[in-house]
Amino acid sequence: MPQFTIRRRVRHSAADMFDLVADVEHYPAFVPLCKDLKVRQHNSEGEGVETVIADMTVSFKLVRESFRSRVTLDRPKLQIMVEYLQGPFSHMQNRWTFRLDGEKACEVEFFIDYEFRSRTLGMLMGGMFDLAFRRFAAAFEARADQVYGRKSA
Repeated sequence: MPQFTIRRRVRHSAADMFDLVADVEHYPAFVPLCKDLKVRQHNSEGEGVETVIADMTVSFKLVRESFRSRVTLDRPKLQIMVEYLQGPFSHMQNRWTFRLDGEKACEVEFFIDYEFRSRTLGMLMGGMFDLAFRRFAAAFEARADQVYGRKSA
């Protein structure tokens, strides 16, 4: 089962980075492999917790796959959990955690654990997924710089 974790210190607040990652509808503009994303439901659970059901389409060369997931946005804990619901995986879950690191910086942690249902699809997309995950942190940091402005060190 492929797993991937990356931690990165960024020069943006934890709240700003949480908001950026929570804004899933804008992913096609900057997230590697993400070609489309449709929010199907958006519910408030109260006390700063929301859930979003979304369909994401990922594409690489001639391979195009869509999957549905439940995204739990837990603002008080500065954590975003993604649970797989339907699509080409036998399982998939990922987690974003944002830890304060001073007033204008934070540590962003991205973790994903996944496995494709089809071995063939896993072989086709697996290598690209690994490369994309390695680029995720940089893509989100670049997006934060664009949205919030570049912060000084």
